[in-house]
Amino acid sequence: MGEATGRLVIVGIGDDGLAGLTESARRIVHEADVILGAGSTLRLVEGEPGRKVTLEADMPSALRQVREAMASRRPVLVSGGDPLFYGVARYLCDRLGKDQFEVVPHVSSMQLAFARVKETWDDAYLTSLAGRPFEAIVDRVRTAEKVGLFSSDDNPPSRIFRELLDRGIDYFKAYVCENLGSPDERVTQGEMADLAGLEFDPLNVMILIRKPNRPDRAKGGSRYRLFGNPDYLFAQSQPKQGLITQAEVRSIALSQLDIRPTSVVWDIGAGSGSVAIEAAQLASQGMVYAVEPEAGDLALIHANAEAFGVPNVRPVSGRAPEVLASLPDPDAVFVGGTGRQVDAVLSAAFARLGPGGRLAVNVATIDGLATAHRTLKALAGEVQIWNVAIARGIEQMDRVRFEAVNPTFLLAVTKEPDVND
Repeated sequence: MGEATGRLVIVGIGDDGLAGLTESARRIVHEADVILGAGSTLRLVEGEPGRKVTLEADMPSALRQVREAMASRRPVLVSGGDPLFYGVARYLCDRLGKDQFEVVPHVSSMQLAFARVKETWDDAYLTSLAGRPFEAIVDRVRTAEKVGLFSSDDNPPSRIFRELLDRGIDYFKAYVCENLGSPDERVTQGEMADLAGLEFDPLNVMILIRKPNRPDRAKGGSRYRLFGNPDYLFAQSQPKQGLITQAEVRSIALSQLDIRPTSVVWDIGAGSGSVAIEAAQLASQGMVYAVEPEAGDLALIHANAEAFGVPNVRPVSGRAPEVLASLPDPDAVFVGGTGRQVDAVLSAAFARLGPGGRLAVNVATIDGLATAHRTLKALAGEVQIWNVAIARGIEQMDRVRFEAVNPTFLLAVTKEPDVND
C-alpha cells in the first residue's frame, strides 16, 4: 500500500450514478479506499470496493469525518452535481484549505434545470434557501429577470410561491424541476398561483422567468447610500438621540468587517440599528442579526429596516452573551454596546466567529478601550486600533466653522484559521 496523500478528491455525481461520469472520474471512485458522502449519494456507488462512510448532517461532525478519511491513501468524497455550486466543497475548502482537495465537477442540477426549460442561465439570479430565511432573497427575486432557486425543507416550492404572491410578485412564469437525471424526472410549469397548491419532491429546482413588460423594483428609495448615511436619517429614541454610531465611525467599522454579499453578521448592542441596516445593504444575500435588550430600540430597528428596504435584518431581543447561543455562526461581528460584560461578550462573539472572520468594537471611554484591547489581544493577538476624532464643517453666514463630534475608539481583529481545523 502506498503512502497517504493527505488530499481528498471531491467527485460530483448525478442521479444516474457511475454511468453519467467520465471514464477518469469513474476510475477515481473505483480506486478509492474510502468513499464519503450523503447516504443517498453513496447508494449510487454502492458496488464500488472502497469503504463507505456516511457523512453526518452536522457540518462540524462531517468535517471531523473528512479529516479522518484524509489519513487514507486514496480518499474520495462523492457529492451531488457540481460540488462547488452550493455544494460541500466550499465549506471544506474554507476550513481546510484549497490545497487539500481536488474537485471533479459534474453537471449541476441547476444547469440541468435550465437546460430542461431551454433558457440561458448566465444572466439569472441563482441562490439557495438551505439554511437561509425567505426574507433574505425576496428583494433580489423582485427585480430579477430570471431566477434559479434551490428550495429547502423549511421553504418548499408551495410556500415560496405563496410568499411571493402575498408580496405582489406575480409576474413570473414558473417551473419546478424534480429528480433531474433520474428515471422519475418531472418538470411542471404554470402560473405561480396554480403551482402554489401542489406538492413536489424535496429534490427540486425552481426556475422563474419574468413575463414580458412586467417591471418592478426593490422597495425603499434610492435616496439612501450603501453605507455612511447621515445620522438624522435613522429613527432614534429620546433621550438617547445622538448616541447612534456616528456615520464616519460606521463607515470605518463596516469597511473593516469585510462584509460579503452572503455574509452572516451580528450587531451586538444594536441600539436603533444603524450599523445593522447598512451591514444588511452590503450583505444583500445574507442575514444580519441585531441584538438589543431594549424593547423601544427593537421597535426602532424594525422601523429603520422597513424605511431602508432591508428585509434581511432580524432584530433579536436579549442581552449578550446569553442570547448569542441561539444565533447562527457569524462571518462578521460588530459590538457597539457591551455594558459591564466586555470580556464575556467579546469572548463569546469571537468564539463563534468563523475562520477569517472580522470583529470590530466601538467604545467611547478610555476604560472601555483598555478592557476591550486587553481582551482582544488575548483572543486574537494582533489588534488594530483607531482614535476617531471628527470635526464636521458648518457654514454660518459667509464663514465655515468646524464642530467637533465626541471622539471615540474603534478596535478590530481577525480570527485566523485554526491550524488544527
